[in-house]
Amino acid sequence: MLRSETAIETMNRDSTTSNLAESTDESRTILNNYYSVQFSLSRMDPLYLFKLRDISSNGLCILVKQDSTVFKGLNEGDILDMEYNPTESSAPTKLLTTQIISKNCYDRFKGHSIVELAIIDN
Repeated sequence: MLRSETAIETMNRDSTTSNLAESTDESRTILNNYYSVQFSLSRMDPLYLFKLRDISSNGLCILVKQDSTVFKGLNEGDILDMEYNPTESSAPTKLLTTQIISKNCYDRFKGHSIVELAIIDN
């Protein structure tokens, strides 16, 4: 009985590690192909533009001022259509459904937070 529990735990851990690696690989691909992301919180709000960054352990993220309107309007779990702008100006933008994974303080830049993103549709 102990062996099967250990095998299941190992399979779950391997699966989680594999999923994390796939997610990180996808983030790296996005970061290689796209420079920035733009989105609006609602039809009445302005369009916000942020540089994509690779400063989070989970990969894809943006850096946002904590006292900004957009930071206050973003919540963990929110799903937004974001337009990804390519690194090459001749390439087309790509609209991807993106989820806000977390909002964490970032000590390197006072008053800023890392907003981690996950693409859920590509």
